[in-house]
Amino acid sequence: MLRGEIAVQSLENESELAVKKDQQYLWHNITPYSESHPPMIAATANGSWVTDIDGNKFLDGMSGLWCVNVGYGRKELADAAYQQLLTLPYFPLTQSHRPAIALAEKLNEWLGDDYVIFFSNSGSEANEAAFKMARQYQQQIGQHYRHKFIARYRGYHGSSLGALSATGQAQRKYKYEPLTGGFLHVAPPDSYRRPDGLTVETFNLQCAQAIEDTIVWEGAETVAAVIMEPVITGGGVIVPHQVYMDRVQEICRKHGVLLIIDEVICGFGRSGRNFGHHNFGIKPDIVTMAKGLTSAYLPLSATAVRKDIYEVFKDNSDDYGYFRHVNTFGGNPAACALALRNLEILEQEHLVERAEILGQRLAGAFSGLRDHKLVGDVRSFGLVIGIELVADKATKQPADLAVVKGIIAECKSKGLIIGKNGDTVAGFNNVLTFAPPLSSTDEDVQFIIDTFKAVLNGSWAE
Repeated sequence: MLRGEIAVQSLENESELAVKKDQQYLWHNITPYSESHPPMIAATANGSWVTDIDGNKFLDGMSGLWCVNVGYGRKELADAAYQQLLTLPYFPLTQSHRPAIALAEKLNEWLGDDYVIFFSNSGSEANEAAFKMARQYQQQIGQHYRHKFIARYRGYHGSSLGALSATGQAQRKYKYEPLTGGFLHVAPPDSYRRPDGLTVETFNLQCAQAIEDTIVWEGAETVAAVIMEPVITGGGVIVPHQVYMDRVQEICRKHGVLLIIDEVICGFGRSGRNFGHHNFGIKPDIVTMAKGLTSAYLPLSATAVRKDIYEVFKDNSDDYGYFRHVNTFGGNPAACALALRNLEILEQEHLVERAEILGQRLAGAFSGLRDHKLVGDVRSFGLVIGIELVADKATKQPADLAVVKGIIAECKSKGLIIGKNGDTVAGFNNVLTFAPPLSSTDEDVQFIIDTFKAVLNGSWAE
């Protein structure tokens, strides 16, 4: 046997061993176990590309899980964390440290308003903190019965019990209920599926009115907050009209209900603005964020609370008036230092603006696919694209899940990773999703366009 053949055999044995150990020891996120279809095992990554242990290269058209905003392989981010680990690797935020102070100040700059920042580790935890803050705030201003939250069907807010209760995706909740009480849901502004005869504006106003109707029917004095993503992302890329967001903000202010905006996916440039809600000109009471905050290089999330809300906690003389919530690792010094460097990269390389440009390019290239027999709608929000697949364009019957998975698998076989709105609402997991790194090159984007079109217009055009 030649030396090269021995090397190839060794590589194959290593790959097989890794798969066996994976199946023996590792429990994967939101993925059914499959003996015959083992997971891709990533080895290295750079820019928008990931290489598996067999040497196959893939363009990551989903930025991991909507999160690697500045791309893979950023040595400057690793260096920022490393230097901080040498100086102060850990200290709890029951006290303080410089990286957390600096990052909180920087986040206020990015938000463009006056907020106080509470750090956690994940989007779920950021939303859990927001729920507790909202309920306690309402209690401390004398609104003792305000404990309910209104969210939207198809929206996603996390996997912990409270955050999952806010999530409007029944398949995520199945076999885990009963969950936390006090969470109500209304229909999202899914303009593609609006009733015949309604304009987009009229339909969106009706969807916003459903929020006010729920507040009134439940009793405004019992509702603490409304929580929503600026755009429902993982639930199918459902983009509201401006009138919807304006009206929701009006309704919340009218009824003394806090408005929580979940920016876990839409934040940090993904939308073509610093934060998704900046596209609509609204001013949330609470903003939750994670993912792109560190471009996923380390776990970190934040709950930003409007300053006047924070003052109620700060100046309260009640023994239980302060926020009695702790997070061991939230605001880790290394994660904060890395996040600061991440925000600097986003600014220095103009990646927020780049996201808008690349998003327009992808949306423009895919807009013509509406003529394809399987494509019902193409939706975009910054550098997030959703392509809704249907079995019948006239009735808008969702495409079978096997078709959706087949297209994703064929894209992967050609070196392109894309996503879908998985495990959301039964029968409606039919939206293909694209959210590549904001740092993607023109060539990367062209590869996405060419590869996806080749797949869709190949065997799937018959």
